[in-house]
Amino acid sequence: MTDLTALFTDLVRLETRLYNVLDARLKAEHALPLGQFEFLRFIAAHGTTRVYDLAREMAITVGATSKAVDRLEAAGRVRRTANPSDRRSSLVELTPAGADILAAATPTVEAELHTWVGSVLPATALDQLATSLSTLRQRAELDPRTDRSETRT
Repeated sequence: MTDLTALFTDLVRLETRLYNVLDARLKAEHALPLGQFEFLRFIAAHGTTRVYDLAREMAITVGATSKAVDRLEAAGRVRRTANPSDRRSSLVELTPAGADILAAATPTVEAELHTWVGSVLPATALDQLATSLSTLRQRAELDPRTDRSETRT
C-alpha cells in the first residue's frame, strides 16, 4: 500500500525544488521570474484572457493575480484593455515584447525540465506520470475548496 503522506511530501518537495531551479535560471538568463513566465504562457495560449481566468488557472487570488498583471504591464510584456462584454473586468493580452521574452525563455524552461524530469524517467513512466498528474489536477480543480480565485480583493 502506498504511503500517501510520503507521496504528498515527495510531490511538494519536488515541486519546490524544480520551481526554485527554473525560477533562478529564468531570472539569471532572461530577467523573468517563473511566475511571470507561467502567466505569459497562459496568455499566449488563450490570445486574450481575463484576470479572473488567470487567477483560476494559477490557483491564486484575483488580487494577487491583478498585482502580477500590473508588474507584467509595467514591464511592457502585457496590455490590458476594457472588456466590451463586462465593464467590471479587463482583458489581458501579450505585447510583442511579451511574446519575444516568452519565445526566448521557453527553450530554457524546456532544457531544465528535460534535465530534471525528462532525462530521469523512461518515456513510458513519463507518459504515465503526466496522465496521473493531469487526472489528479482535474479532480482538484472540480473541488470548490481548491479554488482560491473566489477570494476577491
